[in-house]
Formats: sequence, C-alpha cells, structure tokens
Amino acid sequence: MNRFKPTTWLRATLLAVPVLATQVAITQLQIDTGLHPLAVAVAAEGDKQSERETRRTPALRNEVYEKLTEAQEAAEAKDLATAKRILDEMIANSGKKALNSYEMANVYNLYAFIQYSKEDYAGALKSYEKVVSQPDIPVAMEINTRFTIAQLYFVQEQWQQGIDAMLKWFSMTDKPNANAYILLAQGYYQVKDYDKALVNVDKAIAMSKAANQIPKEQWLNLARFLYFEKNDTKNTVAVLEQLLTYYPKKEYWVQLSHMYGEQDKSNEQLAALETAYVQSMLDKDNEQVMMAYLYLNADVPYKAAKVMDKGLSNKTIEDKSKNWELTGNAWRQAQELEKAIPAMEAAAASSDKGELYARLGNIYLDNDEFSKAITAINKGLSRGGVKRPDTARLVLGMAYFNLNQYDKAREAFNAAASDERSAAYAKQWIGYMDSELARQQSLKDESAGNAAQQADASAQTPGDDKAADEASGEKVSQDKEKPEEPAAGKPEDKGKAEG
Repeated sequence: MNRFKPTTWLRATLLAVPVLATQVAITQLQIDTGLHPLAVAVAAEGDKQSERETRRTPALRNEVYEKLTEAQEAAEAKDLATAKRILDEMIANSGKKALNSYEMANVYNLYAFIQYSKEDYAGALKSYEKVVSQPDIPVAMEINTRFTIAQLYFVQEQWQQGIDAMLKWFSMTDKPNANAYILLAQGYYQVKDYDKALVNVDKAIAMSKAANQIPKEQWLNLARFLYFEKNDTKNTVAVLEQLLTYYPKKEYWVQLSHMYGEQDKSNEQLAALETAYVQSMLDKDNEQVMMAYLYLNADVPYKAAKVMDKGLSNKTIEDKSKNWELTGNAWRQAQELEKAIPAMEAAAASSDKGELYARLGNIYLDNDEFSKAITAINKGLSRGGVKRPDTARLVLGMAYFNLNQYDKAREAFNAAASDERSAAYAKQWIGYMDSELARQQSLKDESAGNAAQQADASAQTPGDDKAADEASGEKVSQDKEKPEEPAAGKPEDKGKAEG
C-alpha cells in the first residue's frame, strides 16, 4: 500500500551559471611582439583557413606601434586617464598619416579595455564593435573580439544580441570549445528556448567526457534543469546520477529521491534518501519526516519511528502535534506500544481536536490499560472533531467490558450501533456480552446448587466431613476462575478497532 508519495517537486534553483565577460584586450600587436596581454585572452581554437589566406592585413607602422605600447603600459599601470589621452591624440593628430584599419582596430581594442576596467560595459561593447567593423583585420583578432562581444551582451542581459554574436563567432571558428557551447546554451536558456539550450549543453558535456574530463557541476545542473522543464524524468534522473557520481551532495540525493518517486520507483526513492540520511545530510525537518514516511511506505515502521524519535529529541524535527502523531503511529505499527503511548499522548495534548485522544484510547486498549482508554476516549468525544465517533464508542465499550462495567459498555455499544457503519459490529459485541453475562449467571446458579448439595451430604454423612470440605473447596476454587476474556475490536479480536 502506498501510504505516502511526495507529489510536490521543489524546483531546484538553477545553480549560478554566470555569463562571465572575459576581457579580450589582446591585439595582433601583442601577438607579434610577445608583449603581455592587458587581460586574459579567450583564443579561438580554429580559424577558417580559406578566409585567413584571402584576408590581407595592413602593416603596423613603427610610430603607431610605439604609441600603442605607451598607451598599453599606462593601462597596465592603471593610469587609465593617460592611456585614454594617448589614444585620443593618436586619432586627433593622425591628419595625413591617418591610421589604417589594423592600427585603428588596435586603438579601439585598447579603448575597450579602458572602458571595461571602469565597468563601462556599454562603452566597451561599442568599442569592440568598432574593432570588428574595421576591414582586413587579422582573423584571430576578429574571432577573439567577437567572442568578447557576445559575453558583453550577456553581461548586460541583452540575450538575443548575445546569441546572434555567438552564432557569428561559431561561423568563423573551426573548433569551438565546450565553454563556447555552454555560453550559447545559457543565452538560449535566458530566452526560454530550452530545446536549443539543451542541444548545446549536452554537446559541451559530451565534449568534456570525450576529453576524459569531468563535466563542470554548473553544466550538469543546467542540463538537469532543462530536462526537468521538458518533463523528461528519465534524463533528469540520469543527470542527477551523474551529479552524484562527480559531486556527491545532499541536495542531489534529495532531488534524486523525489524523481524516483515520480517514476514510482519506491525502493530506489527510499534508497536515495536513506543514503543521505545515514551520512547525516538530512538536517531539515521536512527531509526527515519524508524519510519516516518512506520507511512506513516500505513497511519498516521501526526505522520510521527511530527517525522521528531522534529528530524530535535533537530538535531537528519540529515539536508539533502532527510529528508526534506520526511517531506514535510508527511505534504502534512496530508493535512498540510502550513507546507509542507517550508519543501519542504528546500528539493529543498539542491538538485542539479530539481525534488524537480517540486514537490514544485505542492504543491504551491494545496495551490493556482500560481505565486510561476510557478517560482518553471520553475526552476526545467531549472535545469533538473525532472522525469516526462510532468506532471510538466501540473501543469505549470494549474498555468498559474488560472492566466488567457492563451497563456502561452496553450504552457505548448502543451509541455506536446508531451509525450503520458500526451497527453490525456493535450488535455482535452486545450479543457476546449478553452470552457472557448469561454464562456468568449460570456459573453462579451452578455454584449455589453445588453448595446446597454439599450441605445436605455433609448432614447425612458426618464421617465424611473432611472429604466433603475438600471437594467443596476444589469446586469453589474452580468457580472463582475468571472466564477467558475476548479480544477487543470484535468479539474475537480486541485490538483492531480504529480510533
């Protein structure tokens, strides 16, 4: 029986997959001269060879090179004002010696770096656009710059422009790396084109594995989210299993357990959450309560009770009626009535309705604590809110019966019989009680008759007084034996009535 199945998926927030704008302030000047770049370069892994062969880049003149070097050194020293002034003068003073396209591209590239350093991303983007607008610049320079342009669009949350810039970059490179596919996937994710996002993130993950590398956690999380959004449970589970292989964390065990539940794989669902529990990963109230429900669902009530008991003791499970009720029910199912009682007492005391007192009364009855059962059930009925008053009154009648309070037992059974759901059951109990009373009366009558016969025999045979006394004593002893009590719940089963 499936007593519990989580139906609510706590949508895992996509782990940060930030679009990091890696500044590309690398110029062909720096490549040619071996100067240190102004920032980290994202170099393309391949070029369109045919385009490289046909593109003729103008020469970089020595005097321009010297000015660019001077501006670069100022920028590296964080003297951005001086660097900008040098570049401004290069454009203003060019006159008849105007800068060619390659020289102009290097100037705008340094402008972009200065603006980026000031976090003027919009200004840097415009400068980089001017770099790639120059004709006949080196292919590698254009490829690197276009990658940076795409990143800057993403930094400014201009997602579609970033996607278009990435697609242009892809058209120019022969061997895009996995990071490029992830960047494009992030762009598609932002515009909610999940199908294209998934194609690209899967490509990146496959490339990483092909290179015998572990896929980055953020990549797998993006894939997990995208599969989940497509309601592709099978692949969502597959990605979670990969995450646990490479990055074993609590959140992934919990999420995997949820997803196994969606697949109705109850054994796997329990195993996943249990793995997290035994590693002391489940420190939240709802996680431990879910663990207990899963144990109950697997017919392992003892473990369910232990989980709840431990959590309530160390305060990681909230001290409230519902949790004590679950604990009490688990102990009862585990046939640990001595432990079930205090848990259900705590549950009932914290509840404003009588239902839990009715259940507590049932447990008292199972434990042969009949007076306590009567007190608890009467308290529940008087408080109100008992779901099945008829079955509560059946239990009440059983408790009175076991205390030989037959009139009160009959009253309780008659009250239970007013509900057609319990009428037949209550009448069975009344019939059994009547037969028991008749049996007891018969024993009394028989005992009285035997006593009279023994008195007559004693008078007629004085010499046999000792034997008669012994016979009489033996019979009285037999008559005083209590008749075997029926099990409660039905005339043959005491403890099965529901509270």
